[in-house]
This record gives sequence, structure tokens and C-alpha cells, in this order.
Amino acid sequence: MGSDQPEYGIGIVGCGNISNTHAEAIKRTKRGKLVSAYSRTRQTIRAFAKEYDITAFTSYDDFLADTALDVVAICTPTGTHLDYARAAAKAGKHVIVEKPIEVSIQRGKSLINSCETNGVKLAVIYQSRFIDDVTRMRQLVKQQKLGKIVMASASVKWFRSQEYYSDSSWRGTYKLDGGGVVINQSIHTVDLLQWVMGRIDSIAAFKGTFTHGDIEAEDNAVACLKFRNGAIGVFEASTSIDPPQDRQIEINGTKGTLLLKGDRLHTMLDDQTEVSDESDSTESAGAASPLAGMTFQHHKKQYDAILEAFFHDKVPTVSGAESLRSLAIVEALYKAADEQQIIHIDEILDSPYCNSSN
Repeated sequence: MGSDQPEYGIGIVGCGNISNTHAEAIKRTKRGKLVSAYSRTRQTIRAFAKEYDITAFTSYDDFLADTALDVVAICTPTGTHLDYARAAAKAGKHVIVEKPIEVSIQRGKSLINSCETNGVKLAVIYQSRFIDDVTRMRQLVKQQKLGKIVMASASVKWFRSQEYYSDSSWRGTYKLDGGGVVINQSIHTVDLLQWVMGRIDSIAAFKGTFTHGDIEAEDNAVACLKFRNGAIGVFEASTSIDPPQDRQIEINGTKGTLLLKGDRLHTMLDDQTEVSDESDSTESAGAASPLAGMTFQHHKKQYDAILEAFFHDKVPTVSGAESLRSLAIVEALYKAADEQQIIHIDEILDSPYCNSSN
């Protein structure tokens, strides 16, 4: 990228469901320009490249060798992120990864190490942090408008058909998806819960596969949480609920309650109830199918923030290190359910990468 042209050439890796959302977001960023895409499937990449008027690659080495490319946006199955990111970092390209960073803390740390060793920047997509009502919810908690927080709950009670899993060889597998409903559909909600409430100390959990018999991982999970601030909480996740429900996060304190339903905030403070009328709220995004209610607006906000941070040599809002926090909670939930004992998050995390106070 030349010094007289504050614009990053961005290439997308993978042409699956989420890739179009990334492409639409990148097209509208201040400092980004979509220049290319890579996929092993020739027919898919040709159609994608034609739609966005970009260069198509079926060779990853050729894709990385393109001098127009500055940033690689990885939109492939989670368990492939490390290999793609490692090669990109070695080629001197900055890396943006769709959530979660990888299928395990160990692989996530390896990805971070690769970027640090090669002197390139890294960010992870958690676009839900850029929803206006989520930002407002976090501000109200930080301003102690709820008084002493005593309890929190979060639920993702969605529906996915058997075909959703059977039509894709990687979904619901440990190797490529990292698990089931918790790591895939629910990790945004896990991330928001810990971002708004503060760090989770420990977790106990149950999980099972109840309505999708052919998948390897869980389609239902419940957990009890203890937060570092002393509050307690409950988390529920399912892809078996029909009709599906909006994602919810509720926080209860001695002076009121905040309820995020879908992306819309309900505020109950001082005997007054307010419901947000924010235009960027989408009540049922993702509940019935992966792209239901999905827009590119929140991705666009995060891309703008990431590229601005890259340009000014600052750490992006969701760095690789920051992204490990929600992944550690997921990994702890799985371990707690498998071993039927309480797991402390730091046992999973145990990493200097996550000592940030963000």
C-alpha cells in the first residue's frame, strides 16, 4: 500500500455463506478495496469474482503473490483458519478472520504467534459488538446504572434443519467446526455476555445431541456461570427450537434490568421501561437460518474500525488475543460438560495474550 493511497487491497478466502456479507461490507469501507478472492472450487470462485468484479484465484500461492493484496479475510471453516492465516502471515499479508479464531485455544494461539512472528496485524470478526444497542447496554453497565449486578442470562434458541448439517461435511464436526451450537451459532452471544458483564470465573455445564442424530457435536447445551464481579448466570444454546426465538441477553441489578432481545435493547430502570427504536436493530437475525436477517452493516462498522486501527498502527477492537476470551469460555463449557465438574476459565485460557483490560 503506497503512502499516498490510504487504502488496503483486501482478498477473501472462501466463498461460503458469509463471504458475500464480507464482500458487501468491504466494498463500502473507507480504507478498504475488495481486489480478489480465492476458492478451490473453480465454478464458485468464477461466479463470486464476476459478481464483485474482482480477480479470481484457485491457487492460494498465486492469490498471496498478488501485489494488489494487503489484507487476507479468511471466511473458511473454522478448523482451516490456522493454515490459511499462517501462509498469509508468511507472505507479509495482514489477517482478518471470521469468528471464531480457530477451533481451540491452542490453535488460536498458534495463529496469533504466526502473525506476531511475521510482523503482520490480526483482527477477528465479532460484528455484534458494533450494534448500537449492544454498545449502549455495555455503557449502562459500566456507568453502574443497574446498581450492583446480581444475575445475568443469555439464550440462543434457534433452529437448524438436518439438511443444514448433512449438506455440509464440516458443520457439527470437532475438527472443522470445533463443536456444535455453542461454538458456531452461539459464540457471538458468549462474546457479548462476557464483554458487557465482565470476565467469567467458572462454569458448570451439560450438553447433548437431541434432534440431529447424524452430527458429531452438540445441538443443545446449558451452563451455570460465575462472574468475577460476584454475579451468577445461566446460558442456553440450541438448534432444535421450532419456532426459533430471538437471541436474548438479560442483566439484572439492584436498580434495574437490561434485556437485549435480538439486537434491540429493552431498558427497565427506575420503574421506567424503554424499548429502543434503533434502525439497525434486527430482531431475529440468524434464528431460523444462517443468513436470516443478516445485513452487512455491522461487518462494515467493524471493517472500518479494523482498517483504521491497522492504518494508525493500533490494536483493533477485537484482536487475536481478545478473541481468545470467548473461545476459552466455549472450551471450558465443553470440558465442564464432558467431565461433569466446575471448570475455571483461567485453566483454559492461561495465557499472557488475554491480560488486556478491554
